[in-house]
Amino acid sequence: MERNFREAMTHRRTYYRLGKREILSHQELHKLMETALLHVPSAFNSQSARLVLLLGEQHDRLWQIVKDTLRPLVPADAFVKTEEKIDQAFASGYGTVLFYEDQDTVKQLQEQFPLYKDNFPTFSEHSTAMHQFAVWTMLEDAGLGASLQHYNPLIDEAVAREWQLPASWKLTAQMPFGSPECKPDEKTFLPLDGRLKMFE
Repeated sequence: MERNFREAMTHRRTYYRLGKREILSHQELHKLMETALLHVPSAFNSQSARLVLLLGEQHDRLWQIVKDTLRPLVPADAFVKTEEKIDQAFASGYGTVLFYEDQDTVKQLQEQFPLYKDNFPTFSEHSTAMHQFAVWTMLEDAGLGASLQHYNPLIDEAVAREWQLPASWKLTAQMPFGSPECKPDEKTFLPLDGRLKMFE
């Protein structure tokens, strides 16, 4: 289902019960990632965002890495709930998008535009945030559920090693997605008074 942009943004939610039913083909998912990389803006058109799309066994492998990383760090009694959440809300899905920012690109911009040197890491964070929002909204619009997770930096080295990713890529977030197997929680909103000001 394709909505207009405002409708798609309004319908985006966090889903914590994901399934493996195929809603988009692998080719369609790849095209969706291409759309984000081509059309989401970045400071100075730096195009520093990098995406890794993990499907099937590769997706399963990621969440096994997460569990293997957390197991020695989380007390055994607490890890039971941690593992259950990972298995039911993330690993149970169809795939995961890994969001990266290329630090070589950031450094090149710092060298090229020294006046803005201190700003480029922040600009990079803006870029990854916009890519996350765009991908999340497009997945939702296609009928998929997703959530945004941050197991970085704990898993960074193991993930980079597993998929032989460049050392200059900095992991910023993980987005497990899949068929939505329950309704999302009701979203609550803070009052707009004090959050929005208009001067005419």
